[in-house]
Amino acid sequence: MESHEVLKSAFDKSSPKEIASELGVSLSLVYKWAQEQSDTGSGSRNPLDRVIELFKLTGDPRILEYICEHCDGYFVRNPISHCEEGFQVLPATNEIVAQFASLLMRISLAAQDNSITNDEAEDIRNSWDKLKGYGEGFVRCCEEGDFELMEKEPEDNKPKQPQIRKTLY
Repeated sequence: MESHEVLKSAFDKSSPKEIASELGVSLSLVYKWAQEQSDTGSGSRNPLDRVIELFKLTGDPRILEYICEHCDGYFVRNPISHCEEGFQVLPATNEIVAQFASLLMRISLAAQDNSITNDEAEDIRNSWDKLKGYGEGFVRCCEEGDFELMEKEPEDNKPKQPQIRKTLY
């Protein structure tokens, strides 16, 4: 979704007039933010585009972390896709399960004394963020079609359907 589409959708649920007043900008500018920029002059570089540009220019993720924190969220960078042709879905699935198990183990160990210290909370947070990264990497491989390349079992090797047992009673 493009930034102007995000704003247009957000403005459907709010008042552009109030937004313009609170931000100290003209109503027409707020409406232009919700339009695609074109050579004919419609649209305007909106605040979302400016924040992205600010991040790209500085390379400092604290800008995004700050926004997420002030919106009751938490920023986690998506991992770079390392999908290679022939990557196997089962080992990838096992890795996600192992990462989830690691998170649960950290939570369990931290909670044994019925309290969780700041250091333990930070350790849990790091494990959680790592799990989200593995999950995102898995989903990206799926989206890139890598897991579609899995070899199918030959018909001869497929397990036969179990026969329904008949009872004597």
